[in-house]
Amino acid sequence: MTSSSDRSLAVDVHTPKSYEIRTYGCQMNVHDSERLAGLLEDAGYVRAPEGADGEADVVVFNTCAVRENADNRLYGNLGHLAPKKARRPGMQIAVGGCLAQKDRDTIVKRAPWVDVVFGTHNIGKLPVLLERARVQEEAQVEIAESLEAFPSTLPTRRESAYAAWVSISVGCNNTCTFCIVPALRGKEKDRRPGDILAEVEALVAEGVSEITLLGQNVNAYGSDIGDREAFSKLLRACGSIDGLERVRFTSPHPRDFTDDVIAAMAETPNVMPQLHMPLQSGSDTVLKAMRRSYRQERYLGIIDKVRAAIPHAAITTDIIVGFPGETEEDFEQTLHVVREARFAQAFTFQYSKRPGTPAATMDGQIPKQTVQARYERLVALQEQISWDENKAQVGRTLDLMVAEGEGRKDGTTHRLSGRAPDNRLVHFTKPAQEVRPGDVVTVDITYAAPHHLLAEGETLDVRRTRAGDAWAKRNAEPAQPAGVMLGLPQIGAPAPLPAATGGCSAR
Repeated sequence: MTSSSDRSLAVDVHTPKSYEIRTYGCQMNVHDSERLAGLLEDAGYVRAPEGADGEADVVVFNTCAVRENADNRLYGNLGHLAPKKARRPGMQIAVGGCLAQKDRDTIVKRAPWVDVVFGTHNIGKLPVLLERARVQEEAQVEIAESLEAFPSTLPTRRESAYAAWVSISVGCNNTCTFCIVPALRGKEKDRRPGDILAEVEALVAEGVSEITLLGQNVNAYGSDIGDREAFSKLLRACGSIDGLERVRFTSPHPRDFTDDVIAAMAETPNVMPQLHMPLQSGSDTVLKAMRRSYRQERYLGIIDKVRAAIPHAAITTDIIVGFPGETEEDFEQTLHVVREARFAQAFTFQYSKRPGTPAATMDGQIPKQTVQARYERLVALQEQISWDENKAQVGRTLDLMVAEGEGRKDGTTHRLSGRAPDNRLVHFTKPAQEVRPGDVVTVDITYAAPHHLLAEGETLDVRRTRAGDAWAKRNAEPAQPAGVMLGLPQIGAPAPLPAATGGCSAR
């Protein structure tokens, strides 16, 4: 954690500098960016206006290393900033996150105008490294090999007044052959339950009504503290926090998804009927090659148990197409699981090599055209299933938590948008009375599209909430520059439920 003496180095509070954060990747990175924003604001920086496009005094890239073109994206963006930096003495550029952890020795060589490179384990050092780079007039590269401070101990600038991420663990103990994340995030380290619950209670006291428990392998929580039922106990404990209306979690692993977790989900009223359960492949042969410690029968058995305990649960997933050695028969097994599981949505990915992973050097790399053809077949199947599953929602009466910024066409359609308990996105007719993000409305579903629902009639009820009050209070405060630019890239298709994944598609 940054010491008080470190922070005194940061910036002159009388001449505050602006910052912009560009984030790529999973929810873990989004949450880390909230920490980075909090650190910078704690050090006296102010957020640049939305759309600053590199005109801030400090531009921070929080990177992802999962996708094949991650480095191309980074260096392209850095190249775009080089002439702007040359024209603006004092401007600084920092690169952090998974790609920085992996490519620590090459970033400054390829982009010598970068001022700071930091890793996934030492995000708390960013303000100090920026000041050190300014004073010494040379790039600062500092990559820690193990976690220096649990991220939740750092200052935070949360992007929502009514919903919040709560990290319960960092790192991952799995050895999936396609995934580089464990090498970059380290072994799993769990927070103490009391610390987690204290953070949740503090958030609720501030007006937050929905929290998402976050971890690279969230339901393995407890392995580091020696309690195999720690995650289900944590879910139940969240159920006793007064004022906490919605609890979600992402992303679990089928290996660790035990019956006590299903029971806790079903028996805890504020744990939402939503589950993101990564599949990756429906073929036992491919799952073995991926080092996924479950097989098709086990996976479908979990889905059956969840549906028996929580009939209205929306289940989403991750799927990789074209893993090395995948045959047509293997791919047909994936399609079979998709038909049987009937996912509400799926994050679908074409396999891409990641240097440093065992899969990158495996025999049987699949030709691009074959992968593309299989991918398109999978997307078409899942698109139809998603639409059919959404059609089954028509006629239901649902309570929606009103969302901010979820409906891109709301202004022209005179609608608002919200999330159902199962996290489906619903656009609804704007009621006559004021409705704020964080408030809860009751609506009848009248129409279904593959990726959203409509409630075209009158709103049945509006419940003003403490979360809505918190949103109103934040927006009534003296105007601040617009929010941290959390620019999540669009990967895969179809467009999924935004809060569904959390493990870089690798869990």
